[in-house]
Amino acid sequence: MVFYFYKHHTMLNMKKRFAVIGSGWRAEFYIRIAKALPEQFDLAAVLIRSEEKGRIFAKKHDVKVVHSLDEIEKENVDYVVLAIKRGIISGYLPQLFKRNIPVLCETPPGEDLEALKDVWNNYKKYNVKIQVAEQYFAQPLYAAWEQVIRSGKLGEVENINISALHGYHGASIIRRYLESGYKNAVIYGKRYWFDVTETYGREGMAFDGDVFRCSRDRLTMEFEDGKTAFFDFSDPAQYHSFIRTRQLTIQGVRGEIDDMTVRYLTKDNVPVTENLNRIDLGVYNNQEWSHYGIMLGEEFLYKTPFLNARLNDDEIAVATCMKKMGEYLETGEEFYSLKDALQDMYICLAMDEALEHPNQEIKTQTQIWAEN
Repeated sequence: MVFYFYKHHTMLNMKKRFAVIGSGWRAEFYIRIAKALPEQFDLAAVLIRSEEKGRIFAKKHDVKVVHSLDEIEKENVDYVVLAIKRGIISGYLPQLFKRNIPVLCETPPGEDLEALKDVWNNYKKYNVKIQVAEQYFAQPLYAAWEQVIRSGKLGEVENINISALHGYHGASIIRRYLESGYKNAVIYGKRYWFDVTETYGREGMAFDGDVFRCSRDRLTMEFEDGKTAFFDFSDPAQYHSFIRTRQLTIQGVRGEIDDMTVRYLTKDNVPVTENLNRIDLGVYNNQEWSHYGIMLGEEFLYKTPFLNARLNDDEIAVATCMKKMGEYLETGEEFYSLKDALQDMYICLAMDEALEHPNQEIKTQTQIWAEN
């Protein structure tokens, strides 16, 4: 399903009441967003099992904390956000399914293939409403890149080189941009190790010059239809480094995206080169400080759905998932389905297997969620 993010929804703007299950780094995103956009999101409560931990969390974030699903149900929420540690999400989901509570689930929905199958079987058994907060497609830059692809400027897209996201996050963008659906793939490659100097830590920028060993994963992913992805990720440096940056190349028959540069042919086959231009308010003299949009030439590829909100790109993306969750509850229109999430995690598991067996071909197989 393709969404064009520069268009604003006008028919549905109903404020939704939600609760969060979890107290970690990711759960805090939803609290910040609800406080930044109280006219759109109503945070009812946060579920934390431990009473002591809950008291500390409630005081720190000024939120209501409850300790059981029974208490969550009493809050009459439209949906819950499941933002707990990976590895236990799949065990928690059936409890919500049995209660028929709509879920916006953080990634990944399971840690191994059996867990993924169990989640799907429970989903089919209880026929519940669930979407997954795999947010990267909704970040401003990724949404702008996708709009270039969908505009047809590149022609048929045949390959992508992505060095930006790990595992299932990378798989989600690869499948989305290549429109590979649930096609099987052959995956092969290798993990390398290199030294890199630390530039960023928990306290901010680091200047002590410490050097650590960092992995770099290089994989090739060949889909049944001939479309190909080249995956490249350096962990943990790439997410938190000033000397290991993001890179993305997408090539189509009539053009390419080369990170912030777009090259394409006009209908008369005249080659054009343009750069993406990010528009942020408050960078110089005004006081708004917020993201506005991304342009290519005179065209807006993307406009934030949350004008004047002081959110970073990842918060904008998570808030977009929350907004679309509300629309999904009203219309049934999915934005990132459980089926997609299971497929992306399955691809991730195949990627891990390929790294464990250097340069050996790992072939994916059609799974139960993709059979119909």
